[in-house]
Amino acid sequence: MNYSYYSSVALVSSVVVYLLAFFAHAAEWAAARRDPAAEEVATQRELVSVGAGGSGNAPVEADQVEAYARSLADARLADLRVEQFSRIGVFLTVLGFLLSAIGVVGRGLAAGRAPWGNMYEFTTLALVFVVAAYLLMVWRAGLGWLGLPVTLLATVGNGLAVTVFYVAVAPLVPALHSVWFLIHITAAAIAGAAFNVGGLMSILYIVKKRAEDRGQVRGYLARIPSSRRIDLITYRFHAFAFPLWTFTVAAGAIWAEYAWGRYWGWDPKETWALVTWVIYACYLHARSTAGWRGSKAAVIAIVGLASFWFNFIGVNLLVSGLHSYAGV
Repeated sequence: MNYSYYSSVALVSSVVVYLLAFFAHAAEWAAARRDPAAEEVATQRELVSVGAGGSGNAPVEADQVEAYARSLADARLADLRVEQFSRIGVFLTVLGFLLSAIGVVGRGLAAGRAPWGNMYEFTTLALVFVVAAYLLMVWRAGLGWLGLPVTLLATVGNGLAVTVFYVAVAPLVPALHSVWFLIHITAAAIAGAAFNVGGLMSILYIVKKRAEDRGQVRGYLARIPSSRRIDLITYRFHAFAFPLWTFTVAAGAIWAEYAWGRYWGWDPKETWALVTWVIYACYLHARSTAGWRGSKAAVIAIVGLASFWFNFIGVNLLVSGLHSYAGV
């Protein structure tokens, strides 16, 4: 069986399905652009104020009652549309996840090894973990409101993987023949998934917090948790990921000693892994420091996410070093 071919087909198909899921979640946000709850409250107030005018305003009051009934019907219809688009988006995301997982497994079967030996393989693997973390939180904590940024990330990431990063199946370079390679990459992928979900939530936190500060929480923003709740969930993801990333750096040092005879050599990827670690350490410190909580800490988390992806993609493409085995 041509595992490589079916792996490529599955991963390309996942890009299409993730894109459709993104459109479904975009339609979900668009369907909630009106604020039925606010309109209902406004209609109620107007109805009360008109009714207080006495019997001389009875015809007007009847019109207001009819308008109020229409407002309730519109609110229920808007809620139904939002829910339908949300379910479609989650269903398509599950389908895209299954296709991605099949693609990653197929790649491993084709190569006869763990499928994360180059940038193409690690990108597809990392996004499987990202989407898996998101779907787990949809199931356990109702984080369906994160579907729009997650599906956008999955679409762009897998899209770049199959179009720009793709390389044919090949044996591992000698430096990767180590059990520490498996341990290091697995820990990096899991930590990266948590960092990505936390980073996306940090972006939504800033958007939500600014809307709350301006008193303009409308549309879909009115349906997601408060900024304080988002901040708490974001912190938990980063608090989970940081020890794993610390272990990733340590495991990488052990692997470096096995492969190159030294634990640390300030190779570009090693350096950026440390930079990323420092940024997330600053985030956790800022999160517990008065005056740095909230938006300032969220910005640090977003910078950390940018550093994480530069460490993986930017260093591989732009800098030459011992880790330059992306294959592109």
